[in-house]
Amino acid sequence: MQRKLLFLPLLCFVLLQAQAQSPLSVEYIMRDPMWMGNFPSSASWSDDSKTIYFQYNKDKDPADSLYKLGLAQKGVISKVSWKEMKSIERNSEDFNSDKSLRLYQEDKKLMLEDMSSFTSTMLLEWPENFNNPKFMANEQEISFVSKGNVFVYNRATKAFRKATNISTENKPKDSSKSEEEKVAWLESENLKLLSVVNERKENGKKRNDYREAYRSEEEPFTYYTGGKSPVNLQLSPDGKFATFILYTSSSSKNTIVPDYVDASGYTTDLRTRAKVGTEPTKTEVGIYDLTRDTVYFIATSDLEGIKDLPDYVKDYPDKTWEEKERDVMLSSPYFSPDGKKAIIHAGSADNKDRWIASVDLQTGELKTLDRQRDEAWIAGPGIGRSSYGGTLGWLPDSKHIYFQSEESGYSHLYVLDVTTGEKKALTSGKYEVFNPFLSKDKKSWYLTTSEVHPGERHFYKMPLMGGKMQKLTSMTGNNDVSLSPDEKNLAIIYSYSNIPAELYIQENKVGAKAEQLTSGQSEEFKAYEWRDPEIVLFPAEDGAQVHARLYKPDPAKKNGAAVVFVHGAGYLQNVHKWWSSYFREYMFHNMLTDLGYTVLDIDYRGSAGYGRDWRTGIYRHMGGKDLSDQVDGVKFLVANHGVDPERVGLYGGSYGGFITLMALFNASDTFKSGAALRSVTDWAHYNHGYTANILNTPEEDPIAYRRSSPIYFAEGLKGNLLMAHGMVDVNVHFQDVVRLSQRFIELGKDNWEMAIYPVEDHGFVEPSSWTDEYKRILKLFNETLLEE
Repeated sequence: MQRKLLFLPLLCFVLLQAQAQSPLSVEYIMRDPMWMGNFPSSASWSDDSKTIYFQYNKDKDPADSLYKLGLAQKGVISKVSWKEMKSIERNSEDFNSDKSLRLYQEDKKLMLEDMSSFTSTMLLEWPENFNNPKFMANEQEISFVSKGNVFVYNRATKAFRKATNISTENKPKDSSKSEEEKVAWLESENLKLLSVVNERKENGKKRNDYREAYRSEEEPFTYYTGGKSPVNLQLSPDGKFATFILYTSSSSKNTIVPDYVDASGYTTDLRTRAKVGTEPTKTEVGIYDLTRDTVYFIATSDLEGIKDLPDYVKDYPDKTWEEKERDVMLSSPYFSPDGKKAIIHAGSADNKDRWIASVDLQTGELKTLDRQRDEAWIAGPGIGRSSYGGTLGWLPDSKHIYFQSEESGYSHLYVLDVTTGEKKALTSGKYEVFNPFLSKDKKSWYLTTSEVHPGERHFYKMPLMGGKMQKLTSMTGNNDVSLSPDEKNLAIIYSYSNIPAELYIQENKVGAKAEQLTSGQSEEFKAYEWRDPEIVLFPAEDGAQVHARLYKPDPAKKNGAAVVFVHGAGYLQNVHKWWSSYFREYMFHNMLTDLGYTVLDIDYRGSAGYGRDWRTGIYRHMGGKDLSDQVDGVKFLVANHGVDPERVGLYGGSYGGFITLMALFNASDTFKSGAALRSVTDWAHYNHGYTANILNTPEEDPIAYRRSSPIYFAEGLKGNLLMAHGMVDVNVHFQDVVRLSQRFIELGKDNWEMAIYPVEDHGFVEPSSWTDEYKRILKLFNETLLEE
């Protein structure tokens, strides 16, 4: 009798497994993605608004190519030939104010195109390479850069002139005074003794004085950079000032990643990034005054709050913090259309301040127009950092500037009057703005927002100085819009949660219906009924509402186990209503759901799409709220979806791998198993740009690093851990899991295993690697969450 009772649970388990099957398999879904079909991306328009260009792979080539579709024959999709690609290519293009003319570069030729007839004329064939051709304010003159200097071409006279005289050499040095005195005495004595030599000397001096006088009229002032190469050299639209940037690179030590499978058969070293805590690259912005023949540099000393210390210093009362000007990264100046004013973007090296300042072009002094201070770090859609200005520019009146700011907690579009300092928010609300740009007549804005839902993107039109936004797109999901040059039509790359991207066209008006132009899904892909995951909200322990994708199994197949997926990057959104960049994981989740698992995919604290407070919720403690959000997600599944709290696993890659480690070390009562892929194990070994934003630097804020790095909590491992890592990962180095493995060995842990992939970088490429990795993940969950 006892033997029969013991047999019953095993029999039930076998029957459950027999029922819970899937037409999908790891081998099937992890093949080369071309099996799914071909899907368009990067839509753009021909200049005459009659043809849409896009990246596609209709002919099953090794990679995507440029294709086109004409509005006159919408059913005909053809590959663009190399010859046609060259004919439509416009390098370094610039338009005049009403966009009736376009400048561009063709090899060493400066070309001018009439946009009404689309005919081009060669203005100038230059003997050297050049770049950055620009219309000046009068539109008769054109500036361009060649061999480190600005030249100006006059369309009317067909003459050109060199506007700047910059040399990368060192400034010639005068001899020392003692050496000069020695030479002068010898020469004087010699000339007293030898009258013929003296006479020749005097005649030579007269000829030399004449030549010098002649040269002084012809040769301009020269600025010597001392070996540095000026970049972003530009001329103001009024032709009075040139600006440039000089960079001083940091001398930080780079890391080495060994490549054991190099084609040569030898182990080679890949030189990669430096580690967090590096000295920042320094920028200097020079102003070249063409009227006064002088160069001076922009000073940042007057920026508001330039000496402010961060709040975290209060956690180190025994350390003396020096009050000093912080290092600042500067953008190139943005000149007003009339050339009379300029603004600049300045970002502090610690990324806690972003300034937009007006530039006094006569002195190089700055006046703060807008300061955004964030005790965590500056970021968000359209918001610049360091020397990148983000969404920033001038309105046509040369009086107002526009920019994006997270001042309200969400990234919105603002305008500011530089003459009065008055600032106005053009958009507002608990949503974000993406990629705003001006209409052709400069009377309206076009912009994309998440106003409808954090997981949707729609395209809008809005008056120049704000007002009611007109919603132009209507398809639920992501509408990635390219506006035709005549502004009559929208080319839309559209996708939904379970529908990969396709190309649509729609009239540019409210209520217009979009027409589908491509149909790229293969018959094989369409044969499976891909799930539309439910977007749910669950409460976090601090009362916040967390968004997640929920995959629910058929009740007849439900096995009571759950898998939580943790997306990578940290600042990334995966709970949305469009086709995910994690498409392999999406297909894997469909397969898991077929097998009876409940799957939860969470936009935890630190994810994109939910504003500033959500983004910075992990500041100084990664593995804090971002981990507790995973735990709260499990509580939600247990309370509402019949999940057995003893049978929950999780997995993820990169940041997701990091969270998986922290979960198995610090929340082992919640998670029985986990697969940590390409994981950061010690943040002091990751890069500077990402890590220093969130944790500051290890030498200044060691508390943040110790409580955020899994390697310090390895003794907490209780569940079943799989680690998988590419050996030539130049982002999160293989060294991370090697060091953690040694820690496990020293701690006597034996409930872990590691899979290594000798040919893979951070993002796997080979289908065989994807297949091997996910077979191991599936095996881990099946063996630890289903079997008793």
